[in-house]
Amino acid sequence: MINEPSLTQLGSWGLTAVVNVPVATWIGNAAAVLSGTWGAVTRRAQHSGYSRTAVYTHAQRVVHAVVSEQAGGISYDALWQENERLKAENEALWQAWSEAEALSEAKQRAFAGSGCAMGLSLSQIVTLLAIVLPWGAVPSRALVGRWVQAAAVQAGRLLVVLDLACQVRVRVLCLDEIFLHRAPVLMAIEPHSMAWMAGQRGPDRSGESWRAVLTNWPCLEHVIADGGQGLERGVKLVNEARCAQGEASETVSRPAMTMGLDVFHTQRELERIVQRQWKHAERQLDTASQADAKVERYKRQGRDPRGVSGVAGRAWHKAEVLFDQAVNAQEAVQQMDAALSWFDTQGRLYCRQTAQAQLDEASQQLQGACWSKVKRLLRDERTLSHLDRLHAHLTSAVSDPVLRDALTRLWYINNQMRQAQGNACMRLRQLIVIEQMLCERLCPQWQSAYRCVDELLRHAVRASSAVECVNSVVRMHQGRHRHVSQGLLDLKRLYWNCRVFHEGKRKGKSPYDLLGLHLPSADWWQLLQMTPEELEQKLLTQ
Repeated sequence: MINEPSLTQLGSWGLTAVVNVPVATWIGNAAAVLSGTWGAVTRRAQHSGYSRTAVYTHAQRVVHAVVSEQAGGISYDALWQENERLKAENEALWQAWSEAEALSEAKQRAFAGSGCAMGLSLSQIVTLLAIVLPWGAVPSRALVGRWVQAAAVQAGRLLVVLDLACQVRVRVLCLDEIFLHRAPVLMAIEPHSMAWMAGQRGPDRSGESWRAVLTNWPCLEHVIADGGQGLERGVKLVNEARCAQGEASETVSRPAMTMGLDVFHTQRELERIVQRQWKHAERQLDTASQADAKVERYKRQGRDPRGVSGVAGRAWHKAEVLFDQAVNAQEAVQQMDAALSWFDTQGRLYCRQTAQAQLDEASQQLQGACWSKVKRLLRDERTLSHLDRLHAHLTSAVSDPVLRDALTRLWYINNQMRQAQGNACMRLRQLIVIEQMLCERLCPQWQSAYRCVDELLRHAVRASSAVECVNSVVRMHQGRHRHVSQGLLDLKRLYWNCRVFHEGKRKGKSPYDLLGLHLPSADWWQLLQMTPEELEQKLLTQ
């Protein structure tokens, strides 16, 4: 059975003047030609009103339509639909181009401000605008610079309001200094939300400068830093000011701000020294191998090898000593890394006494002047302050020590199971059931206590790696800007705190969202268009 050709298919081969010919007429004319009967074409022409030439043309086109339909491949309906789709896409592209030609100044300002906040230079922004704007409408580099400067000034005004709204939410900060073209920038990051709380340019990194930064956060309880003298003095000055303020007002003064030494920098210093020792041992091994080769060469030449043999023996002895030192240092560093963590291998939370004893034992294996700085850091009381702070919070949340230990071990096993695979995951599930039964016997309402323990352990911080992450971003921006002003830092800080994380455990939320501050607009550029008074009013009405 031959499928009846559509008007679209038949008309696609013919002239536009005959597209409206009925399908029955096409088929009848083709039947007269294809029947082969003498006089059928003449009779069909007289009956239909078409000439003999038109009848033969119709038959030829019907045959082509049937052959094309039976040949397979893409149909004419599909081709027609594809043509319609391409026409619609072409119209959409022309519409987008017309909108690009009419790109308003407000859109250009938003493009310039967002690009600069993301780290693009003014020249790069102008180059990108030249792609979407017609020739002659591209703004100059100076004009783009004025747009960015206006946005930076507005960002600084809004950050004053936002910082005030975040004061009661910021309890822990990671502090550090970076240098942008030899000018110090005082950085402060809230570790849980990765919110950039301070990016103060200069004038220096003294204790007075750090006191000015830390005074803006009256609810701050704990800071984590690398132990710089300026940072340490800044914390001391803030604590003295809090004590004096409490005495002057005859009220209970705010608790003293505690300071913890950054574990991240300590571990990096340990790794650096160990790598240097391994390289020294490898170089000595190469020297000993060369001495052996010299001995063999003397023997082949028939010369007396006793002198060079003694040199080779001493070289190999030194290489053995250096390798033994490197191995012992590697084992000691692994023991220190374990002591600086939260849990031991049995899933028990470290206390200060146990961790310090393990650090002292490992330190005795480290010989040489190169370890003096590390030993000094490991003996500092602030190195293990993260354990004191966590134990104090856990004790206030769960008073029973037996239940507290069981809940922390249950949390540890749950955390290990999320990272395990295969048979290890099955064994951890069995341990979780056992620990849950133990917690149930100790306290029927253990689930509520476990939620408190989970919140405290998830938010526990022992390193200032958060501030190092933001520092790395700022350093990339530094490479594209000749001068990083305070306004430019404010613009970047506002953009960073409003941008949504696209991956990781913070995925789908911005730093302000994670901090608990709900902004009136999710778009940072729309937020930048508000006045400080308007933003303050909207934050107060939430």
